[in-house]
Amino acid sequence: MNEKRIYLSPPHMGGGELKFIRQAFDENWIAPLGPNVDNFEKDICGFSGAKYAAALSSGTAAIHLALILLGVEREDEVLCQSLTFSASVNPVVYQHAVPVLIDSESDTWNMCPETLEEAIKDRIAKGKKPKAIILVHLYGQPAKLDEVMTISGKYGIPIIEDAAEALGAEYGSGSSNSSSSTIPLHSSTLPGSGSSQITKYMKVGIFGKIGIFSFNGNKIITTSGGGALVSEDKALVEKARYLATQACEDVPHYQHLEIGYNYRMSNICAGIGRGQMEALPERIKQRRANYQYYYNALKNVDAISFLPEMDGTFSTRWLTCILIDKKLSGSVTPEDIRLALEKENIEARPLWKPMHLQPVFENYPYYGGNVAEKLFNRGLCLPSGSNLNKKDLDRVIGIIKSIF
Repeated sequence: MNEKRIYLSPPHMGGGELKFIRQAFDENWIAPLGPNVDNFEKDICGFSGAKYAAALSSGTAAIHLALILLGVEREDEVLCQSLTFSASVNPVVYQHAVPVLIDSESDTWNMCPETLEEAIKDRIAKGKKPKAIILVHLYGQPAKLDEVMTISGKYGIPIIEDAAEALGAEYGSGSSNSSSSTIPLHSSTLPGSGSSQITKYMKVGIFGKIGIFSFNGNKIITTSGGGALVSEDKALVEKARYLATQACEDVPHYQHLEIGYNYRMSNICAGIGRGQMEALPERIKQRRANYQYYYNALKNVDAISFLPEMDGTFSTRWLTCILIDKKLSGSVTPEDIRLALEKENIEARPLWKPMHLQPVFENYPYYGGNVAEKLFNRGLCLPSGSNLNKKDLDRVIGIIKSIF
């Protein structure tokens, strides 16, 4: 095994991060908070179109604070996408609340709107109206926001929009590839209002009552670890900052009226983020180029299909994901491909194992059929880092083709 390791989605530093880190060292802004944090929040707002942002220690922390801000408490119910990473659901349990798990649809692999509404009706009939909806934009592909927002408005249940994997993805009307390089203008419809009248492309993360982003090491850009909470509601973001800083009151001595959390991002990590934001449009372009290269090379392999890009959306293609049709593949399975790649020092991963199949969540309510389960059983995530070169991609493709 002499070839270099190809990772699934490694960090990609561009060099611009160092100037902000050096500035923090020179000015001794090492402790949490500082100019980099303030400016990173401005950068997030400027790119995403959000009005207000709080830079936090992780995307998980952002979801946890979002639930607190929406008043989710013990035994409340929260509607969650089943096909996702556990960090989308874990914070519900932090609040001693109940995750109600929802199946996917096959167009975007995200939360199925029809199943979502069925679940809401059934929970209300059982005397328990859900407190929130956690909607995920899986692998950088926007969910069916029109439908989910309409349901949100109809039943008065706010959306927490988990865009951890989709920073830079867009949703609107028109061609799915028509706005890949510029920040779209806001529509006349207020995000999170529950209306389906979305008339222009907008970055995902700003449609719900609260949105969250992740800057973990495997995301499109990274701050080493980190996340952000965004909202159109200034008071919510200010409360998030307050809670994330141990709920310290603005007095000379340490005084606390509420339980707080150590969830704020450090000034050093925010410096990394500022440098990464400068390269973000290029990183998205590179991820999409990876997908296109894989697609062009493998589209004629009958057993292989790819995560679709729904009309009216722009996916970041955070990860390039394929499905294997067992009827056409003979005896080849996704695990066969993963192991063959691993043998050649290449990392690939199965799709997220649905939460309703996880031992820790299997006793919580689940609504839907087996779409998420089928996707998990048939799917594989290919190496998708923005620092992959043609030789790397050809190594992956060559092994996959050799199997078929």
